[in-house]
Amino acid sequence: MARFRGSITKVSRRLGVALSPKAEKYLEKRPYAPGEHGQSRRGKVSEYALQLREKQKMKYLYGVLEKQFRNYYKKAVSQRGVTGDNLVRLLERRFDNVVFRAGFSPSRAGARQLVTHGHLLVNGRKVNIPSYLLKPGDAIEFRQKSQNLDAVTDSLNKAPESRIPSWIQVDKAHKKAVFLTVPEREEVQEPFNEQLVVELYSK
Repeated sequence: MARFRGSITKVSRRLGVALSPKAEKYLEKRPYAPGEHGQSRRGKVSEYALQLREKQKMKYLYGVLEKQFRNYYKKAVSQRGVTGDNLVRLLERRFDNVVFRAGFSPSRAGARQLVTHGHLLVNGRKVNIPSYLLKPGDAIEFRQKSQNLDAVTDSLNKAPESRIPSWIQVDKAHKKAVFLTVPEREEVQEPFNEQLVVELYSK
């Protein structure tokens, strides 16, 4: 299963956005691009460069490679409504993203690992595909053998209620969650401008 295997902290510094909890600490210490000339790089940024940067933010944030991201875009175009909003909704429906949003893991990478290792069930059925798109009403729970994972318990204890979005219902005591509805764009607070991504692909 294809996934990015490079340094997410370097990518975060290059894009100027923390793409993982670990990257936040690195950006605080070194808020500039990596490399010998990272601190001295200045100058006018082209429109294409801005669009490309926003696409990279979305790809790395959700852990999606180019081919799959382009497929999400094509699907977003085919749906009714604003293409950019549709794209964000599709990415938010990913199984690994919802597991992260529910607080079962402090990062999307960790949530992806929980999914691929087969720890989770959707409506009572094992699903180990991170890109699986959830539908409103889908119930998520851990397999019996995975109920007492220390990493999950620790993540839930540390996750503030304010971090869990209103479109996911979480039962921390029983480590269960229900995907209530597909979120509206304004409910998703992430550091990217999807409209620039739409402009990039529309050329």
